[in-house]
Amino acid sequence: MLYYLFDFLDKHYNFVGAGLFQYLTFRSLIAVLIALLISWVLGGYFINTLKKLQFKETIRTLGLPGEEKKKGTPTMGGIIILSAILLPTILLCRLDNVYVWLMIIITLWLGFIGFLDDYIKVFKKDKEGLKARFKLIGQFGVGILVGAVMYFHPSVVIRKEISTTPQIQVAHEVQRHQEPFNGRTVSDYRAPLSTVPFLKNSEFDYRKIIFWADESTQMRWAWLLYIPLITLIIAFISNGVNLTDGIDGLATGVSAVVMLTLGILAYVSGNFIAAKYLNIMYLPNTGELVIFAAAFMGACIGFLWYNSYPATVFMGDTGSLAIGGIVAAFAIIIRKEFLLPVLCGVFIIENLSVMVQVSYFKYTKRKYGEGRRLLKMSPLHHHYQKLNMHESKIVTRFWIVSILLAIITLMLLKVR
Repeated sequence: MLYYLFDFLDKHYNFVGAGLFQYLTFRSLIAVLIALLISWVLGGYFINTLKKLQFKETIRTLGLPGEEKKKGTPTMGGIIILSAILLPTILLCRLDNVYVWLMIIITLWLGFIGFLDDYIKVFKKDKEGLKARFKLIGQFGVGILVGAVMYFHPSVVIRKEISTTPQIQVAHEVQRHQEPFNGRTVSDYRAPLSTVPFLKNSEFDYRKIIFWADESTQMRWAWLLYIPLITLIIAFISNGVNLTDGIDGLATGVSAVVMLTLGILAYVSGNFIAAKYLNIMYLPNTGELVIFAAAFMGACIGFLWYNSYPATVFMGDTGSLAIGGIVAAFAIIIRKEFLLPVLCGVFIIENLSVMVQVSYFKYTKRKYGEGRRLLKMSPLHHHYQKLNMHESKIVTRFWIVSILLAIITLMLLKVR
């Protein structure tokens, strides 16, 4: 909205400073500030409202140190984060961008599912919250939406110079034209591709999974594999963040690091020169997502003011389910989902720790008649708590690991 306002003021009235809003980097910095101020300044007022409305967390008795002190802490703080993401996005992004609207819908969709889960826990006094099958239905719905838009929407294209990729001229070309500023002859085409490290051309084509079919058949039916795979990625990462949000500040801090990295990847993917230098796909119009990523990061940093140890508010499933889905969908949109196993290593390990613990317990119960555990408790951060490691130390070390994984992820762009 502000983009269009200042564009009008710049073109018709030469308003001083209005031209700055044409720059993606300037709008991204403004987005960080607005999001941080919303979650930080208004967060305090919102927390007081949560207390008055009795939106308080019900803590399970797990025998963990400090859990008694957490009882009565307001939850549903994810509303703060999501509000701080959405407002700067709507104000500063170009709203004719399909990727921006897709991220807005995903944020609202998963935020609503998480809100229902928290509402049932708080007001219905049901510790289980929303039934798992309904959460999965909501997550699968997001996956289907993202997969369908990425596969079928006419505005979702990859752009390459024809001279450097002659094979693209006959492979699902949508439009061929000349770039206005440098005269390059480029081709827009649609294909379910993703960036993969270690491969020489750095690209993976989902159509090739149907290796026995011809090219036209692959393009016609590959969506039957592509959309389910995308759906599973979103559900897995979303649940991973949900499990990680078990101690003060852990999920919030790690999510900020992850989204900063994805924002950098979105910027280079939406910039032809940077994409060409890094030998990755140039994705027109994905640059606007940098503003969304900036707002996300600012919202998380501002929320940490209240969510760091000792937390005065929890994000609840309202925040954690949405954040996980946002991260996964963002990576898919910029075609970097194969980097998620590294970038989201903390979320994935937390998720796997639960799966392995449960599987091993069931296996040993069948074999020995008594269930055994690999970890003292899952998810993984609870294992360290059982080892009498303080929450703050666990969170700090997980943040350090997340930063290390983010650096490795960026380095992988040049590994061929």
